Amino acid sequence: MSVPGPSSPDGALTRPPYCLEAGEPTPGLSDTSPDEGLIEDLTVEDKAVEQLAEGLLSHYLPDLQRSKQALQELTQNQVVLLDTLEQEISKFKECHSMLDINALFAEAKHYHAKLVNIRKEMLMLHEKTSKLKNCSRRGKKKSWKGSSNERRSLKEKSS
Repeated sequence: MSVPGPSSPDGALTRPPYCLEAGEPTPGLSDTSPDEGLIEDLTVEDKAVEQLAEGLLSHYLPDLQRSKQALQELTQNQVVLLDTLEQEISKFKECHSMLDINALFAEAKHYHAKLVNIRKEMLMLHEKTSKLKNCSRRGKKKSWKGSSNERRSLKEKSS
């Protein structure tokens, strides 16, 4: 297989473009500077950019606005849920404080019963001591009366 020459007399390309030799210009490209015609291209490009941006915005803006509205609704719902959750937490705390209060009342009731029992015992002790005092007084009186009677009888006998 032979490598074809640069071109045939009729102008047809006889070899692939990647087989260019050094210094040969690429077919289809001009030798002009890349900056030439830039100003003309910019005005066209600016219009194209504006049109492309408008098209892009018109295509995606409605979806973005719907998404924004949905996010706002979700945010509002989240705020409502947070408020509700805070209310439920406060109710839960109140329930726990009520349980604590109930426990305190039960404890107070227990100690009240103990105090009532102590009071009853103190009253019984008071009654018993009163009876003992009365008995001892009576005994003293009897013994005093008995001793005084004995003294009298002794006095009488001695007289």
